[in-house]
Amino acid sequence: MTNQTSPRNSINTAKGQALYKRACSIIPGGTQLFSKRPELFLPDQWPVYYAKATGIDVWDIDDNHYLDFASVGIGTCVLGAADEEVNKAVIQAVQNGSMSTLNPPDEVELAELIVELHPWAEQVRFARTGGESMAVAARIARAATGRDKIAVCGYHGWADWYLAANIGDNRQLNTHLLPGLDPNGVPENLSGTTLPFKYNDITALRTVIEKAGSDLAAIIMEPHGVTAAPEPGYLEEVKKLAHDAGAALIFDEITSGWRMNTGGVHMTLGVTPDVAVYAKCISNGYPMAAIIGTRDVMEAAQVSFISSAYWTESVGPAAALATLKKHRRENVGDYLIAYGNSLDKGWKTAAAEAGLDIKTYGMAPQRGFSFVHDDPNGLTTLFTQEMLARGFIAIPRVFSTFAHNQKHLEQYFDTIVDVFAILAAAIKNDDIRSRLNGPVKHSHFQRLNG
Repeated sequence: MTNQTSPRNSINTAKGQALYKRACSIIPGGTQLFSKRPELFLPDQWPVYYAKATGIDVWDIDDNHYLDFASVGIGTCVLGAADEEVNKAVIQAVQNGSMSTLNPPDEVELAELIVELHPWAEQVRFARTGGESMAVAARIARAATGRDKIAVCGYHGWADWYLAANIGDNRQLNTHLLPGLDPNGVPENLSGTTLPFKYNDITALRTVIEKAGSDLAAIIMEPHGVTAAPEPGYLEEVKKLAHDAGAALIFDEITSGWRMNTGGVHMTLGVTPDVAVYAKCISNGYPMAAIIGTRDVMEAAQVSFISSAYWTESVGPAAALATLKKHRRENVGDYLIAYGNSLDKGWKTAAAEAGLDIKTYGMAPQRGFSFVHDDPNGLTTLFTQEMLARGFIAIPRVFSTFAHNQKHLEQYFDTIVDVFAILAAAIKNDDIRSRLNGPVKHSHFQRLNG
């Protein structure tokens, strides 16, 4: 590839950094979402705030323009930010009044469409965010079974039912995406109600089921691991163990849903759960979530009080309908798989040319890589710093979208070639951290100073 990029030595994120310092003084933790903390990417340099986002183009409040080769809205904008088709539906919903004493009719059409896309499912409840929808799913499973304990694998949000796994040992969830999650504020008497097990380890699950005994309400897990696909027969055995124990199998598809196909990754993997949970991609950046499942489990939602005023607004269903119709019509899942595979191939080629040792991981539409080195955090921070200087919001993981195109890919890898060469030189000269213009990135949940 011919290099067409050069660092913007004049890049300035001063306004964004100043606003973030103000935020940290009045917003505990600085941001509403942990995954948007600038300390996770490029402390003291990250743009932090956007003025406009469309497709994969982002403009920050310092008037810098970037291409987003990171999460594109933390994995929400599967069609790209501000998709015209989705925005049109949303604008119409807003103009008609986004809230009323009555209910939005779109939610019925949306429920019917989701059941059509998932023939095993019979009923649907809606929420607006991922964390709350997982709390709804856990509540429904407990109500349906009359039991308390939940076996859990993967990351499932901030709620008490999940963080209870760390009571007494705050390392229990360290391998489930985010280390350092102290269960402060979670009632001590929830201890022992959430039991974590390792992905692809059926023996660990059997041990947890034996520990739960006759009180197991559900097995809640991500069907596709963050770094690994299920081993042959693994999900089938998980489902059998759940049903043998009289428990519900719940798949958290908040991150994996609507990427491999128009629906959940479980459809590709060939194993159906009793309940599946969706958020993020279902509505392309507008708040929406769905809990879908078999009638015998979902009916329990009627005997437990699960209700919220803003679950009846009209913007979410309108956005979801427009998103899912376009997703199916354009075969977006196939596009994302192909794009992710191109990223994987490009990273490996560029790394080999630079003499870097990397390891790629994850399902194709959300493919990532890691540096195999004694200082991976230093290298990752340097990578992000140099990519940002060249006009890319970039981390070593890309959530591909329908808005990423071939020209973007060529620009990205023209830049990667240069940046990987810089990283290789830093390794050779043993001066990785001295090349950083600020602190190294954080790697786990921790309290912020300030």
